[in-house]
Amino acid sequence: MPDITLSAGVRQNLLTLQNTADMMATTQNRLATGKKVNSALDNPTNFFTAQSLSARANDLDALLDGISNAIKTIEAADNGITAITKLVESAQSTARQALQDGGAGAGTVVESSSSISTNGLAPIAGESIQDQAKRQTFANLGFAAGDTIQVQTTDTNTGTVSNFDIVIGTTQKTDGSGPVTTVADALDVINASGIVTAEVTDAGKLKLTGSDAQTVNLTITDTGGDASTATTQATSLAASLGFGSNTNVDLSSPADGDYVDAGETAVSFTDGATAGAADVLSITTQANPAANSSTRQKLVTQFNDILGQIDKLAGDASFNGINLINSSSSKLTVAFNEKRDAATKSELKLTGEDLTSSGLNITHTTSLNDSEANAALDELANALITLREAGSKFGSSLSMVQIRKDYTKAAINTLQTGADNLVLADTNEEGANLLALQTRQQLSTTALSMASQADQAVLRLF
Repeated sequence: MPDITLSAGVRQNLLTLQNTADMMATTQNRLATGKKVNSALDNPTNFFTAQSLSARANDLDALLDGISNAIKTIEAADNGITAITKLVESAQSTARQALQDGGAGAGTVVESSSSISTNGLAPIAGESIQDQAKRQTFANLGFAAGDTIQVQTTDTNTGTVSNFDIVIGTTQKTDGSGPVTTVADALDVINASGIVTAEVTDAGKLKLTGSDAQTVNLTITDTGGDASTATTQATSLAASLGFGSNTNVDLSSPADGDYVDAGETAVSFTDGATAGAADVLSITTQANPAANSSTRQKLVTQFNDILGQIDKLAGDASFNGINLINSSSSKLTVAFNEKRDAATKSELKLTGEDLTSSGLNITHTTSLNDSEANAALDELANALITLREAGSKFGSSLSMVQIRKDYTKAAINTLQTGADNLVLADTNEEGANLLALQTRQQLSTTALSMASQADQAVLRLF
């Protein structure tokens, strides 16, 4: 108090004691808070710098949850791609099984029941039945100029009808050297047409083979038939080629008379209405496609079920509401820093892929015949390429996001450490300071007491 008069020694010791008390209070506060800078008053530069560093560390820390979610979203997509790849490989196995199934689909065949007639041929020593049949002439077989042999196929998938006619005395050999005269000549021109494959078997039988989806028809037309000999003449031409003479027969099971079941062969005869009108003998074998195989039917179901599972799996590969593999319109944006302006922000934008069966361009099948099975294998091979490309894309993105996550954690640690270095107190140092101040306080108290005693010396005079 200013009204109280103190000696200079007492006042000096009192001031020292007060300063020591203030310093002790500061040191005790540092020990209590662990910081040497608790407000801008302590050190404005360090306080605001540390505050800025801590704020950025907090901003980055807030991004870590988003980065972690992005990693899981990409992992879910990658897991989905791995599983879809296995399903596609399973579908490949199914398609290959279909190709290996021999239950049907070996081609539609029209084959004579006996060997081609060799009547009229001069024998050659050591010649096989097959060679004799090929050497046989149509004249020996009873064909006359103008008679026709027609091969016709009908594609049961597309409805396309293809014809090729051999007109005796008119149709030229493949080398153009003259008209067709022998069975061998006929085989050459039929094969050159590409409609069916024609051959004479080892047993001397005429055999025409189309694809498994084709109905094959062989028609023999006698252009000079008459009322009295029509049936005999038309069927005798067929008989000379080994097809017998029955005019109405179902050669395959089930023998139900409708001639429309897969693989069935029907023979029919049409008599010309008048003498000189054409008489026609027709032999037709129905297509026997691979779809009629019970094994292939099961494989079709299995194949389409796999495609259904691909679609379901693609739909299930989501995380936190984001699915990157069921639509090319899905997007994932991962922010790596706190900036939002275009010039300084750092982020990764990832576009999804449509890895459903339709997105992979894998079509459902109806029969898995050889053609469909091969087409499916081509589609599946391309799908695997697409899946591998998508896997590489997401794998690369996953690696980048993981790297940025690790970097963000390290950056947060650096920022927090830097901020702490600016404001944190050294507790060991502050503890030593407090001990020294306590000692100084005791000494100051003693000094103040001694100064007071000096002022009291005057009392001894009384």
